[in-house]
Amino acid sequence: MSCWYGVSAPQDDIAVSTRIRLARNINGIPFPSKMTPEQFKTVNVLVKKAILESDTPYSKSLKYIAMDDIPEIERFAMVERHIISHRFASDYQNRAIIISEDESICIMLGEEDHIRVQVLLAGLQFEKAYKIADSIDSLLCNGLDLAFDERIGFLTECPTNLGTGLRSSVMLHLPLIESRGEMSGLADSISKIGLTVRGIYGEGTKAIASLYQISNQVTLGISEKNAIDNLKIIATQLIQKEQQYRKQLNRIKLEDRCMRSLGILKNARILTSSEMMTRLGDIKLGQSVGIIGSDILPIKLLIEGQPNMIMRKSGGLSPDERDIERANIIRNSL
Repeated sequence: MSCWYGVSAPQDDIAVSTRIRLARNINGIPFPSKMTPEQFKTVNVLVKKAILESDTPYSKSLKYIAMDDIPEIERFAMVERHIISHRFASDYQNRAIIISEDESICIMLGEEDHIRVQVLLAGLQFEKAYKIADSIDSLLCNGLDLAFDERIGFLTECPTNLGTGLRSSVMLHLPLIESRGEMSGLADSISKIGLTVRGIYGEGTKAIASLYQISNQVTLGISEKNAIDNLKIIATQLIQKEQQYRKQLNRIKLEDRCMRSLGILKNARILTSSEMMTRLGDIKLGQSVGIIGSDILPIKLLIEGQPNMIMRKSGGLSPDERDIERANIIRNSL
């Protein structure tokens, strides 16, 4: 079964992925930063029972995995696939995940909060992603005594998640907006309405291959629906702006740019991660305007060319060996 990045989806020429994340905690148990190994075990057992012993399809479609049983390379490969956070991959002892086969659903147990429900889908699919996350949240609310205050909502370790505990985000490919130097100004404008612009791997990371994550910042005093609707409006406006700029491009110059990148990827014997991502960004742009065929999946190749994704297949390699193997993978795929 393909993961989220291996399938086509609505508006995926610009909208790479949609994510809905919910933060929840159990009453009477300290936040993870203060928990004992026994308390981690208690959380794992309670959540596992609430979901995997429920009378729902999730009891069969989701799988419980202890993080201690996942090798280091695979943990960080999961970060590269956007399935878990870097923090969770590093601080993994006594923790667990409940995950679907296609990895579109991943519930992290013991990250910053007791429970982090994440639904990740390709393209622009806010409604579908939220429907799935909300159905899992209902199981948790019915099966567990969650930390909730009538006045301020769900209680979370970080005050910025108080209220709904919801973070919705969309990853957009915005090479033309970026090349016009408009991203900084847009980020400032977006921040004034409670949204934030981040890099490809979220908070504290930079945009690579013109990929940007747009997400909501406000979780208190606003409903889950309003937070998602606000983000969807801004995402749609950014998509329309990027599409407008793409129509204004010099066709010959764009064809030259895209075909040069395709030629390099088809023939390179050494390929750094940075160059791979830049070239695949050009391929994705070329596909969106009909210069390059749709049989190539640039986001799939971009993820499979990341360091730990390479090493999970080819074993421990030095950086130079990875650059050679990356070129082999991309060249053979094309």
